[in-house]
Amino acid sequence: MTELRDPNPDPTVAPVASADALPVLTRRARRMQAEGGPGTQAAPAWGDEEEEPTSPWRVALEWGGFVVAAILIAFVVKTLVFAVFYIPSGSMEPTLAISDRIAVSKLSYRLHDVHRGDIVVFEAPEGTRTAEIKDLVKRVIGLPGDEIEGHDGGIFINGQLLDQPWLPPGVQTDTFACETEYEGQPGCIAGRVPEGTYFVMGDNRGSSLDSRTFGPIHEDWIVGRAFLTIWPVTRIGFIGPSYTLWVIVGVAVIISGFVGSSVWSRRRRRREPAPR
Repeated sequence: MTELRDPNPDPTVAPVASADALPVLTRRARRMQAEGGPGTQAAPAWGDEEEEPTSPWRVALEWGGFVVAAILIAFVVKTLVFAVFYIPSGSMEPTLAISDRIAVSKLSYRLHDVHRGDIVVFEAPEGTRTAEIKDLVKRVIGLPGDEIEGHDGGIFINGQLLDQPWLPPGVQTDTFACETEYEGQPGCIAGRVPEGTYFVMGDNRGSSLDSRTFGPIHEDWIVGRAFLTIWPVTRIGFIGPSYTLWVIVGVAVIISGFVGSSVWSRRRRRREPAPR
C-alpha cells in the first residue's frame, strides 16, 4: 500500500504513528519494560509480587467454612457410614472382650450380602432390650434357607459340620434345634432359617443370649458389620476380613482431596499477579 505524506509538513506538530506501527511500538515498549530500559521498571516474575494482606474476616470465614464442612462430614459419617459401640458383656469372648469399643460399618450390607462368620450389630429383639442395652453383637452362623442344628459339640449346616476357625480349639456347642417359635416370635420353618432372617450366635457358646433363645433375627434389624476394634490400644485391630478398609480409604481420600483443593485454590489466588 502506498504511504501518503503531507507535502508541506508543519514542523511544530509532532508526527503521529500510523495504525500499522502501533503493534510494533507496543511490542517494543513491552520488551523495554521487561528488560528494564530507560524510564521503565522490569515486570516482576509470576509469584514474586508481595502478597496483599488478607483480611481477618476473610480468614475467619474460610476457617469457619472448614469447621462447618467438618461437622457436616462427621454427621454424615456417623449417621450413614460408621458407628462406635461399647461391649458390655462377655458373650463374644475371646473375639471381643468386655469394655472393648468397636467400629461398625453401616455401608457394608449396602455393598454386599451378609456373609457367614460376619460379626453384626443389630437391634435387640423384644424381651432382651433394656434401658441400657438397645443393641446386641453376635456372629452370623445360619443364612436364609439354611437347615441348622447343633449336636455332638458342633454345628451342622445342611447336614455338614460347620468349620468355625474363629473359635478357640476345643470349644463345644450344646445341642440345639431351630424352633418354629420363640416367645411368640416366628422361628425356623421345618428347621430352616426363613428368608430375610439370620441365625446368630455368640462366640462364648456357654454364656450367650442369641438365636438359640430369641430365634433368627430379621435383616432389617441389622445396624452394620463390626470390622475394627478401636479401644483399648492393646486390642486395636481388624475383625475378620478387612475389605471395609477400602471404604475408610475412600472416605479419607475424599476428605483430604476436598481440604487440599480448597487450600491450593486459596494460595493460588494469592499468588496470581493482578491484571496490568
